Amino acid sequence: MNNMAVSEPQKKNRIQVSNTKRSLFFYVNLAKRYMQQYNEVELSALGMAISTVVTVAEILKNNGFAVEKKIRTLTLDMRDEPGARPIPKAKIEVVMGKTEKFDELMAAEAEQTGDEE
Repeated sequence: MNNMAVSEPQKKNRIQVSNTKRSLFFYVNLAKRYMQQYNEVELSALGMAISTVVTVAEILKNNGFAVEKKIRTLTLDMRDEPGARPIPKAKIEVVMGKTEKFDELMAAEAEQTGDEE
């Protein structure tokens, strides 16, 4: 079990991405909702889930919804259990911000799906 939540307060606009729990488009749609609410979203992942963050960021960027504002990589020492030897884990944080066309694209998307809010 990792204790990251204890040492690092959870940001309201952060999405912790896993590569096993949810589909890619779950994260894409969640990121869009966070950007609607907060104007930007931070996508965060460890280890094997990093490629999922990169893919989500690219989908948002290539479809005109978001631009990259900040990319940060780091290595954390993680322990599987208290007292165990630390294992280095790669981490990525990508902050995406709304484009000028964001609201227009979201409105068009809602119109297509009949999902108006």
